[in-house]
Amino acid sequence: MQRLAVIDDDLAVRQSLLWLLESPSLGVSGYDSAEAFLDGAEAANFNCLIVDLRMGGMSGIMLLEKLASQDYCPPVLMLTAHGDVPHAVAAFKLGVVDFLEKPFDDRHLLKLVEECLARDTEARGRFLRRRQVADALQTLTEREREVMQHILAGLLNKQIAEVLSISMKTVEVHRARVFEKMGVKSAVELAGLIGVLEDKGGKS
Repeated sequence: MQRLAVIDDDLAVRQSLLWLLESPSLGVSGYDSAEAFLDGAEAANFNCLIVDLRMGGMSGIMLLEKLASQDYCPPVLMLTAHGDVPHAVAAFKLGVVDFLEKPFDDRHLLKLVEECLARDTEARGRFLRRRQVADALQTLTEREREVMQHILAGLLNKQIAEVLSISMKTVEVHRARVFEKMGVKSAVELAGLIGVLEDKGGKS
């Protein structure tokens, strides 16, 4: 089941959204402040966030700034009864998918939530793949990293041995260990895997 969080200090709006969005395939949780959300939840555990701009205490923009420092933040929709251009610009810079003024059209909101959930599936997949590659890199020894860098530069085993002043047999051993730990069978596959780390695809 996918999960969505509604963060809004307006009880009526929050309950209305919970009623509108709750379904067998979507679990919805409500929070009456940004602080309550940060204290009781992890953004990465949700597939979409609906955040009010103006709240008592921490604002929606301030919450997004905090979430931006986390490893993964799902797509965000921002709501406000007092929309203005500077706030909209700030929200979009922080990765907000859309900025809606209250009262909003239910059908339009549902469509946007559906788009956000689809975005999350794609973005989360890229994030998990990057983390998997990063974790594999952490298992390499310093020498294996050196050998890997030369492999990625296109050097042959003999050339790597000369550069590192080690035997070709030792290079072959390190090369095999790099391929095994990274889960690849060729230099081309290794290059593609390392490229995954640069494929941010936007921070949702």
